[in-house]
Formats: sequence, C-alpha cells, structure tokens
Amino acid sequence: MKLTRRVFTKLLAGVSLAATSFVGLAHAADMPAPFDKPGEVKIALVRYLSTGDFFQAYLSGVERQSAALGVDLRVLDSRQDAALQADMVDQAIALGVDGIIVQHGLTESMQEAVQRAVDAGIKVVAFDVNVENPAVPQIEQSDRDLARLALEQAIADNGESWKAGYVYVPGIAPLDRRDETWLEFKARYSGIEEKATFGTLDNPIANSIANQARSVLSANPDITVMFAPYDEFAKGVKIAVDEAGMSEQVSIYSADVSTSDIAAMREPNSAWKATAATNPAVVGEVSVRALAMLLAGETPGASVVVPPTLITQKDLLEKDIKNMEELSAKLPQFAHAAVAVPDWMPLP
Repeated sequence: MKLTRRVFTKLLAGVSLAATSFVGLAHAADMPAPFDKPGEVKIALVRYLSTGDFFQAYLSGVERQSAALGVDLRVLDSRQDAALQADMVDQAIALGVDGIIVQHGLTESMQEAVQRAVDAGIKVVAFDVNVENPAVPQIEQSDRDLARLALEQAIADNGESWKAGYVYVPGIAPLDRRDETWLEFKARYSGIEEKATFGTLDNPIANSIANQARSVLSANPDITVMFAPYDEFAKGVKIAVDEAGMSEQVSIYSADVSTSDIAAMREPNSAWKATAATNPAVVGEVSVRALAMLLAGETPGASVVVPPTLITQKDLLEKDIKNMEELSAKLPQFAHAAVAVPDWMPLP
C-alpha cells in the first residue's frame, strides 16, 4: 500500500483515537465504582436561581467537573419558581439519575422533594439551600465570612459610625446567613444606623433593586454606606447611586464577583468599593466533587465550605485586574479551593 499523506493522516488519527481511548479506560480503571465505567453515572443540577454572571459561572464549574469525571449531566432550571423546582426534583428521580445537586431554593418547597430523592436511593448535595436533611451535605461559600470580610472593609474605610442602607430578602439561605453577620456587626458597632432595608428577587434583579434604591436614597439622602451582600443587589444600588449623582458620597460593599462586577468597580469614581467572594466556577466544581464522593461511598462532611477572598477596588486598580481570569491569576487564593479532593478525583 502506498503511504500517501491522506493514508498517513488516517493512520495517525486512528493511533491517536486508540491512545486516547486507552488512556480514558486506564484512567477510569483507577477510579472507584461507579466511576470506573465511563458514561454510566447520571447526575442532575436542579436550579432555583440562574439570573446573573455568578450563576452562569457556577454552571460552567459544574459542567467542567462533570466532564472531568465523565458523568452525564442534566440541567433543570426552575427560574425562581419554587413549586417547579420541587417538580424538577421528581423529574430527576424519574430520569433515573444517580445523584442530584440542588442549587438554591426555599426550605419549605425543597425539604419534602429532597427527601423523596433520598428515599429513592439517590445521593443529594445542596448548595445554598437548607433542606434540613442529615443525609444531604451543604455546600457553602462561608456566607458569614463573606459578609464579615465586606463589613470589616466598610469599617476600615468609613470608621465605626455611619448611616446605612441594607439590601436583604429573607428566606434565601445564603442571604439569611449573611444577615446574621450584619446583625452581629450592628450590635458590635452602635454607631451604625440602619436607615432603610429593602430588597427583591424579581427579574431582572439589578433593575428591580435600582427602582427600590432610587426611592430609598431620595428618602434618606444622608446614607453613606450601602451593604448589598449579593452582586446583583450591588449592581442595582450602583445604578441608583450613579443616577442620583451620589457616587462620591455613598460607598457600596457586597458579596460575589464577576467580570461585569469588576468593570463596574473599576469605573472612575465608582461607589462600589469592595466585595467578598468565592470563585463561583470553583464552587460549582466543589459541588460536583462532593456529590461524586457520596456516589463513591465516601463522606465529604455535613458542611463543605469554600473559603472566600476579599476583593477591593484598590486591588483591582493597583494589580490592573480587568476580568475573572486575571483575578484568578493575580489573586491565586481565588483560583482554586482544595476542598472535597480525594486522591482518585480527576480535576478539570
């Protein structure tokens, strides 16, 4: 047979495919059941919140870690419909998945749905929703630390006495945990005066918050600090502060981060001074790893905590950080969390 370029290319492609398949099989053979059979494991991500950069990045992390493990991932998105999210857990059960990640939601709507999954022999982990089930590990961003880091920076920047606006929606587990820290800070620093509390999760969240913040600032022009412990909240507050021409009077402190948040914080005279955050993509990866450990018969722990990082406007400007990639490169502690990583676990 004449070894033409076309024939050589086909032979090379065949060798590469065979080598890739061999490596994949060898890799799978090194993993515990059920991951020793590529493509056999099915998991579902059942989402309550999906609007905003944070949740897109979280999803990308779930997808990357799922691909690294070779699992079949199904994504079910309820778009803030609590009843639909509960129905989607039942859909996942009917699909015959091996594991479920519940991402946000309400305790009252998810508790029974998750119990049905557990009763069906399905492993479940929950990110930022308390399903009050000892069989379900809770994936957390250490929300109390997120709030603490942001509020400590607010104290460092503004002293111990200031008039504050606070954005809060009760009933959402991470916001409730952040609220606990806010209450502790107000008790510790008697000079903090909460002038107004407001908040909504109506879509689009940032625009809905901006509408509320306009009224709050109009009624309370003496507010100098806005604590908005979710980046979509902070975006909305910033819109209102900018429109009111108060960007040099009001300082915004938040939780969570994205490339668009970084751009907003870097704007000239931006009121958004600091945020505390974990890398949402890393949190997504950790959620899948914790579920994989359960499926392999291991225990990730009742609470799987991803540590946060403080990100200030000063950091972003001095280190010339313009996006999430540069944030990970220039603040290495933000790039990876050595959490739920057994020796056998392949990483993205």
